[in-house]
Amino acid sequence: MAASIDHHQLPLPRIGGDLRLLIVVSPYYRQIADGLVRGARAAAAEAGAAVDLAEVPGALEIPTAIALAASRQPYDGYVALGCVVRGETTHYDTVCNDSSRGLTLLGLQGHCIGNGILTVENIDQALVRADPQGQNKGGGAAAAALHLIALKRRWDCG
Repeated sequence: MAASIDHHQLPLPRIGGDLRLLIVVSPYYRQIADGLVRGARAAAAEAGAAVDLAEVPGALEIPTAIALAASRQPYDGYVALGCVVRGETTHYDTVCNDSSRGLTLLGLQGHCIGNGILTVENIDQALVRADPQGQNKGGGAAAAALHLIALKRRWDCG
């Protein structure tokens, strides 16, 4: 049923000046991660943003890597990418909840973060969401970060 609902996507914002994004990705599922990164890079390029890439072992390390970068590097925004597939244990819930919570807390501290960590039931769902020609949630996460950057710049400039 949800597939028949149209989703509205905001056009990418126009952001003047230099723009730097850091993509932090967990390549645990390399094929999924690579598709998400391609989508994020494409959205960043369309907005004229320079992009750096950092890899971390898993989704739980993504918020920490962003926090470390935010305290040391001049990035305007961050794109969190990875994939968590439900398994047989409750570890899935821990990874999904704690990585999301970490990103949310960083966002509430004023960091512009697009969350593209997929939380799926199986690899087939992940492949659909990582397809650069399809849904590509990596591009959507980069767009979310860009929208937050635009808001931050607008409100900082008063």
